[in-house]
Amino acid sequence: MRTDLKVGEVWFAELGMVEKSRPVLVLAVPGDHDALALVVVAPLTSQILGMTGEVNLGKPRWLPKLSAVNVQGLASFDRRKLVRHMGELTPQQMEDVRTALRVLLNL
Repeated sequence: MRTDLKVGEVWFAELGMVEKSRPVLVLAVPGDHDALALVVVAPLTSQILGMTGEVNLGKPRWLPKLSAVNVQGLASFDRRKLVRHMGELTPQQMEDVRTALRVLLNL
């Protein structure tokens, strides 16, 4: 089981035939005493619409296109679906993601 995950990392997730495989941002990593051993992620997209819920990342060197985090697409799944580490968001980008999550969830 993958134990080397950190919040703020971007991994490529193999999601199977039902969902599109894609880069995802790790938002929460399960601890030893969590009820379910699920990682919480938000998908990255290159289909940027400039809408609320998107956090623009520009084009980091480890992504092939301009991309954004879609905080409205939150998901949780087994960490074994994360197959390849791609990169990590900057502290400012992570703060922008946290702000977008607070707005989305009305926190």
